[in-house]
Amino acid sequence: MKFGLDRLREEEALQQQLVGSRLALLGHPASVDEHLTHAIDVISGISNLDLVAAFGPQHGLRGDKQDNMVESSDFIDPVHKIPVYSLYGDVRRPTQAMIESFDVLLVDLQDLGCRIYTFITTLRYLLEACAKYKKRIWILDRPNPIGRPVEGLLLKPGWESFVGAGLLPMRHGLTLGELAQWFVDKYELAADLTVVKMEGWNPSSGPDFGWPSSERTWVNPSPNAPSLAMARCYPGTVMLEGSLLSEGRGTTRPLEMLGAPGLAAQLLIDRMRRLGPEWMMGCTLRVCWFEPTFHKHAGHLCEGVQIHVDRPSGYDHRQFKPWRLISLVFKALKSLDRDYPLWREFHYEYEKDRLAIDLISGSSLLREWVEDDNATTQDMEALARADEASWLEERRDYLIYD
Repeated sequence: MKFGLDRLREEEALQQQLVGSRLALLGHPASVDEHLTHAIDVISGISNLDLVAAFGPQHGLRGDKQDNMVESSDFIDPVHKIPVYSLYGDVRRPTQAMIESFDVLLVDLQDLGCRIYTFITTLRYLLEACAKYKKRIWILDRPNPIGRPVEGLLLKPGWESFVGAGLLPMRHGLTLGELAQWFVDKYELAADLTVVKMEGWNPSSGPDFGWPSSERTWVNPSPNAPSLAMARCYPGTVMLEGSLLSEGRGTTRPLEMLGAPGLAAQLLIDRMRRLGPEWMMGCTLRVCWFEPTFHKHAGHLCEGVQIHVDRPSGYDHRQFKPWRLISLVFKALKSLDRDYPLWREFHYEYEKDRLAIDLISGSSLLREWVEDDNATTQDMEALARADEASWLEERRDYLIYD
């Protein structure tokens, strides 16, 4: 199969549309072609194209910032001698000077298919800026590695943030190109948008249902996204960032496990089975111990649970529901101990007045459900199914690969 970058490298007809324009690239470490050559080198190596600048999202163009919420600085690329502007440093939105440095922005970002992943917020901000300053924007499309399934409550109006780019469910099931077209229509952006489509992507085929592992090597799009298993778990485990539970940062399996000092992991699993066994399908939960080297509980032994999605029976992308699974973790913990200190209060993505768990969830609904002793999984299931059905209908017109 071909990603958008591969097609740009090979197809003269695409290149000719860019000849005479000053080009900029928005990329990260996973912006590579089928030979694992980075997009900045691929585009610079096309003799009739003029790459004049690059942009890096959270964690940087080179993925050098390991921990979460660590800013990157602007720099000059040492090989190509072009400025690389950070969109996770002094600014989150590009300045006018940055935008005026180019004519066409090429976006080559490997997304994870989750509303929280800040790359899609950066995409929206750049779509808005390019529309304002009459710049063209091309999306060199890539797979959604977790495929088409949809899960989670919709972000509610007024809850937009840097981890909430729009009124999306947690697991949206779109590629970056499809999502860009939805942003343009939803927010009425006068953007000159082109999506360079993939060839040969079939998100409904196994064994991986989204990521073509038989043809493509996984490259971390951010430092704590080391595997396809992490990507599958992420629409659930990212919610742990709003809790006092470790999400495994500072270990070799970030965002595939959870834990804390003194956590009774087997009791937690047993209570989850009692409250909502249907939310635990498609994975195996294993009691484990770990000691993070940084981030929450650094240097302290944690008892916890690892989520295994690669099972002998194979991965079932429709049966595994990570958002429900971690919602059930929260509910079970509060069921075991009403006073368990679950929610983390800190300045999450520079927000000072709203709880991190609410920003991540896209409203206070999930937290209120967790804290309500009388609320059941059936209550949340009814809310989630209504939102999921609404999104499935809304996104229908933007599916360019089905």
